[in-house]
Amino acid sequence: MPSETCAPDQHPCRHGRTEGGCTECRVRLVSVCAALTGDELDELEGLSRHVAFDARQTLFSQDEEATAVFNITEGAVRLLRLLPDGRRHVMGFALIGDFLGLALPERQTVTAEALSPVAVCRFERRAFQDLVARKPHLLQRLHERAGYELGLAQDQMMLLGRRGAEEKVAGFLLALRERYAEIGLTSVTLELPMGRQDIADHLGLTIETVSRTLSRFDREKVILIVPGGVRLLDLGRLKRLAG
Repeated sequence: MPSETCAPDQHPCRHGRTEGGCTECRVRLVSVCAALTGDELDELEGLSRHVAFDARQTLFSQDEEATAVFNITEGAVRLLRLLPDGRRHVMGFALIGDFLGLALPERQTVTAEALSPVAVCRFERRAFQDLVARKPHLLQRLHERAGYELGLAQDQMMLLGRRGAEEKVAGFLLALRERYAEIGLTSVTLELPMGRQDIADHLGLTIETVSRTLSRFDREKVILIVPGGVRLLDLGRLKRLAG
């Protein structure tokens, strides 16, 4: 079970935050919360509970009732779907600033699992929907976010289309680099919280193919494999490999 660091009746939840609460949250500017004024942020904060998950814990499971919305404030989450034949497909990875649980279906279409220690702001779904209905500018931000996620899905379809293994792996690294840059993470090392098997299940490859491709990129000095991730040494060549 996740560790809930604030009791349900303690609102607004300020655990792990400054005295300014949501207004000084470092994730706010890269999330849909950026559309809200100070007073509106206080109202949003009044609906939130801060919840922490250990690595490999489940935020929610496929087919369970969708009762909550989650805003990731720390860590990374794997989104996967189990197929009827028992195989799994990794649909994608959620990072800091991403909202989960906003889809219209009443039941979750994917399982969300923490890849690392994860912290979220959790909102009861109905209360969050009521707030959105009263804040057109927040709804606009959510629509923009949905458009961004649709773009990611289209990129994923291209990756799974006619591209070869090198193109898929190179494209994945570049897309992850771009996502990190959007949330202000520009470290020399491109963190890979997901494992080789996760990348393989995301790209429609085998784990052996992913490992061989990364090792070849390393030997050819396109990347440098380091603990916890890779360093992109030759960005130009990586872009050419990605097609």
